[in-house]
Amino acid sequence: MKVLIVGFGNMGQTYANSFIGSGFVQPKDMFVLSRNEVQKKKEYLIPKQNFSTTATKELFNVDIIIVAVKPQDFKQLSEQIKTFLKQEHLVLSVMAGISIERIQNELNVEKVVRSMPNISTQIGQGVTVFSASTEIDRKELFIIQNLINTTGKSLYVSDEKMLNPATAISGSGPAYVYYFMNAMIQAAENLGFSTSEAIFLVNNTFLGAAQLQNRSKLSHQDWMEKVASKGGTTEAALNFFNKKNVSENLIQAIELANKRALELGV
Repeated sequence: MKVLIVGFGNMGQTYANSFIGSGFVQPKDMFVLSRNEVQKKKEYLIPKQNFSTTATKELFNVDIIIVAVKPQDFKQLSEQIKTFLKQEHLVLSVMAGISIERIQNELNVEKVVRSMPNISTQIGQGVTVFSASTEIDRKELFIIQNLINTTGKSLYVSDEKMLNPATAISGSGPAYVYYFMNAMIQAAENLGFSTSEAIFLVNNTFLGAAQLQNRSKLSHQDWMEKVASKGGTTEAALNFFNKKNVSENLIQAIELANKRALELGV
């Protein structure tokens, strides 16, 4: 199986390393099309001769094409590569907001999988939500899901419209977590901890809380009630969050992220 990655930023590199590291794709069968000569900046698992800054017929002699460019760059890219694509090509997109139908029309292909991974794919702990065009059969979908799962876990949705909410929730989600972690680190420093102590406390608190919840059947609300005793310190903080409508504001922020995902697809 030969794979071409178009765009070699964070996601392009993550997929390349994960596919090769898992053994699903051999280094000699992995090709890269990038606007920059990235092979001169760093040594990668892929042979240097498999990198290119120019689209050619030979470069597109592959089974799967992964489009990993920014959504705002797609229109220009499609004009450069569409003549090299064939109906039998299977295209996997990681572009936020760009619909399957638009990819089909602008690249003149039928078999399209649209996905939304998050940054944790870089360590094999990512979450990827994906959907597919009706032209893709079950065997092809199985192959794509196996490739995606080398970067973490995946969720298939039959309704492509759920990809935009997935972008707002799991795609952008790590940044929301880091936002709250930064605030807690600042609070810890304000209370007298050193920066390194604050980071240690907050990082491990988030890690432990997530693992505890994942290993149980209790809901997040159940765990909050277990931690927050009546009249205690946790209750004081949670009451303040509720007073300031932190939950409602977070929901509104995610809805804005979803709105932006929709705008990017226009």
